[in-house]
Parts: sequence; structure tokens; C-alpha cells
Amino acid sequence: MRRLRRALLGVLCVTVMLVTGLASAVTSAQAAVPDRWGFAFVDVFSGTPTLAHQAGSWSSASVVTVSPGATGQVKVVFPGIASPAGVAHVTAVSPNAEWCQLQTWLPSGPDEVALVQCYKYGGAPVFVPFTIVFEESSGTLPAPQALGYVHYNGGSVVTQFNSTAGVDTVAPGAVGVWTVTLPGLGSSSPEGGFQVTAVDRGQPARCKVGGWSAAIAAQIVQVVCYNATNAPLRTGWTLTYQRQRAITGAASPPKYFGYTLEVSPGTPGPYAPTPVGINFNPSGAPNTIKNFAVGREVTFPKIGYLRDHVQVTGFGSGPEYCNILKVWTTPPNDAVVSGIKCYNGVAVTPYRFFASYTSEK
Repeated sequence: MRRLRRALLGVLCVTVMLVTGLASAVTSAQAAVPDRWGFAFVDVFSGTPTLAHQAGSWSSASVVTVSPGATGQVKVVFPGIASPAGVAHVTAVSPNAEWCQLQTWLPSGPDEVALVQCYKYGGAPVFVPFTIVFEESSGTLPAPQALGYVHYNGGSVVTQFNSTAGVDTVAPGAVGVWTVTLPGLGSSSPEGGFQVTAVDRGQPARCKVGGWSAAIAAQIVQVVCYNATNAPLRTGWTLTYQRQRAITGAASPPKYFGYTLEVSPGTPGPYAPTPVGINFNPSGAPNTIKNFAVGREVTFPKIGYLRDHVQVTGFGSGPEYCNILKVWTTPPNDAVVSGIKCYNGVAVTPYRFFASYTSEK
């Protein structure tokens, strides 16, 4: 009898450990979104960018560093978060008709290194301040939270992530047009936000969201790309979809993040974009958009905390593109992006765009 009790006790202990281990594995898998992340506002081209707008999953003693290459090219080093996969985005911060694109990103020892190249409209290289974010994710997420990304090299998918464990696909169309399907991340009406960035080491390239169809089975989004002027271009690009998650893939922390979609660029405002699913703010206060000088001002109320980050991408099938006029501000607890400017060629034009804000908190 004692032997039987010992045997049963042993089986029970093993069972408990297995169940506990399984629960731990599930929790770990969900918590693994993201595995690595980092962001920075590159306001210098050599040395350490402003500490107020850089953060990451590295040690607190580490900082982002940058160095210049050829005209308009900047090497960005994210310390201690090396990954052969992941996805990155950049947005120019300039009052002029300029944009920035990725050339490459890759691990270098313990660090993740990205090369960013910026151009004036027409293709002349130029040094421009910019924001940059990198993240690499794994695991799954409970609905309604969702995260998906794709890195496409112009011919095939290099890496992809889907928080329902689905497989994202890319179907090429006409030159400079692709249809991306994110299965399992769908919604009955438009919810979430996107960011798209061109990836090309050999030529100027601009990419953005060309169209979006939300369905319960999947998010279906069109990516469109153009060359240094307004001609469609076959190139590489990155795309990220976020729903109730920060652009870094993380949540809680950060508690303070939001995104919105400009749907009425001709409205003086301030107005709150609808439906509510495209205008997320965990504080419950709606994000608003209004005219600001030549451009638009986006306010994310009650979530403005340093250290923080902003990304912007245009939305529409034409060659228009968008950037950030100047560094955003955080007056008590609000994040105010003053402003966002969109261009057709070199002319400022009212245009739709996605904007994403996150803090590290």
C-alpha cells in the first residue's frame, strides 16, 4: 500500500509538473511577443541620438549609436538585440519633400544594425532626421489583440509573423503593386493600423498602403511603391499590422500607445476619425486630427510619455507620400505630432495617412 501511495504521489507530482510546464510554455509563448525591439529618433548623424526618444529591450546601460556613410546614408546600431529576422520601419522628419527608406538590417555580433538612406523628391540623396523602429516577434495573442508583419524583397517573402500562427502571403500584381493577406487577423469592420516602408539598397524607393479590405477571415492590404519621382517600382518593402498592440509588438508595457487613420484630410478639425477601431487610444479619449500650418496635427491624449516614438505612412493608390514636419511634443500626458505633411511631387497636398505612437511605459 505504501509503495502504491508513493507511486501515485510520484505520478501526481509529474502530472503537476507537466501541467505547470505546459501552462508556463503557453504563457511564455504569448509573452514572447515581441522577443526583441527598439526605436530611436535619429537627430544626429554621428554619435548618440537624443535619449528622450530612444528605448529598447536592451540593458539600461546601453544606447543607440549612429554613424554616417555616403551622402544621406546613416548606420543605426541597436545594442544587444541581434536577430536574423524581424521587421523595421523608418519615417523622415523634415519640413521638405523628402523621405527615408531602409537599405538593410542584420545582426552584427550582439547588435542589430540598420542602414537608412534618405532622398529629396527626384532622387538626390540628403541627410534627413528620421524615426526608426525594429522588432522581432514570436508566439500568439488572444483576440482581439493582433499583430502581423511581412518583409518582402521584391520577389519573395523574407520573413513574416502572424499572432494567430497563420501564414501571411503576398501576391504580386501590376508593377509596384502587391496584395498582402494576413489570415486570422481579420475583423468585421476596419480595425487596427498599418505601417509600410520601402527596402532597397540600389535605388530610391517609396512605399505605402495602397488599399485595405477588412474581413473576418483576414486583413487584406495592398502595398504600392514608386521610384524617385512618380513611376511605379518593383522593390522590397516591410509591412506591419497592429491592433491593440504597440508598433513594437509590445503591450503592458507599454500602457501608453495609440494609432489612427486620417480619413478626412480636407476637414479643418479637430475631429476624431471613425470607425473607432481605426482610432485606438487605451485611455478612452479619442485621438484627434486638425489643420496645422501646412499639414495636419495629430493629438494622442493622455498617453504622451517619454521615451516615445512615432511612425507615419501614406494611404492611397497614388504616388503621394508623407513625413513628419518636426519632432513631436508631450505636453502634460498628451502626445502631439505637429505636424504631418503629405506631398504629391514637391507640392503639399491633403492626403490620408496612418500614424502610430508608442511610449516605452
